[in-house]
Amino acid sequence: MTAPTSPGSDAVIRTDGLSKTFVIRRKAGRLRRKRVEVAAVSDVSVEVRRGEMVGYIGPNGAGKSTTIKMLSGILQPSGGTVRVAGLVPIDERRALARKIGVVFGQRSTLWWDLPLGETFDLLRHVYRIEPERHRRNVAWYTELLDLGPLLAVPVRQLSLGQRMRGEITAALLHDPEVLFLDEPTIGLDVISKHAVRSALASMNRERGVTIVLTTHDLADVEELCSRLVIIDHGRVIFDDALTTLMDRHGDQRTLVVELFAPAAPLDVTGLECFRVEGPRQWLRFSRRSMTAARAFAAASNVAEIRDITIEEPEIEEIVRRIYAGRAPLPNA
Repeated sequence: MTAPTSPGSDAVIRTDGLSKTFVIRRKAGRLRRKRVEVAAVSDVSVEVRRGEMVGYIGPNGAGKSTTIKMLSGILQPSGGTVRVAGLVPIDERRALARKIGVVFGQRSTLWWDLPLGETFDLLRHVYRIEPERHRRNVAWYTELLDLGPLLAVPVRQLSLGQRMRGEITAALLHDPEVLFLDEPTIGLDVISKHAVRSALASMNRERGVTIVLTTHDLADVEELCSRLVIIDHGRVIFDDALTTLMDRHGDQRTLVVELFAPAAPLDVTGLECFRVEGPRQWLRFSRRSMTAARAFAAASNVAEIRDITIEEPEIEEIVRRIYAGRAPLPNA
């Protein structure tokens, strides 16, 4: 877990012991109900530096969306402190609204009956954006997200992927320092996902927008984020570089070989054949004991190989192992 930054650091987001508890009523007999406190977020201390792209992931009910709502000033924390862009979100919501953008994948902030272009025009007045700056931003995002043919189309007629591109543009027209994305690719097809990911990478690279991304699609994290924060039952269980997660828990790599003809499973020292389909075989090996080149050479010594590929461990499987307790908690 990353410690809170000291004053003057380059952190644009800083939380220290951030917590959120909800009170619910549960049945305690036929007619009685009792008040029960449920901790949605517990003692979260993280910092996000300016220009970072951070993946914030966890299973359903882990506390991801609750955290985003506290960071964006929608929910009042039950404990701890939080600052975003130098402001206390719940106390300075109006000022914060000019410094952040928020996109919820399952909720629309666009005007349903208006053409997309008119929605962008309305937002100029909402955020009091100078006309020339607004014109430049609309032009930049229109080109980046291929929105030109959609500007005259009512939002209700847009596909989910088209609407998401519009949502992202709407959240960024006022040049926020931070963009919070809650499941931005949920329900999108492969092409739309690629367009959204490419646009987010460009925004971060060319405009320096700090991005915090919550998602169930770990491909989003792999393509966009250099850092990963994993939350489970309201607590941070991992906060480090994505490469660190792979190095610590992604030891197993797979050598996929295609032979010239079907054959029995290859018997190669240091490699374990765990799957055979016709002439193709999958051999598992440890990155700590063998390089990919050595694995290929070892397999070549026992068979004639037509083609070869290396498969890296999927981050989803690594995270699943951590949740299941099969991998040690890296922050323990």
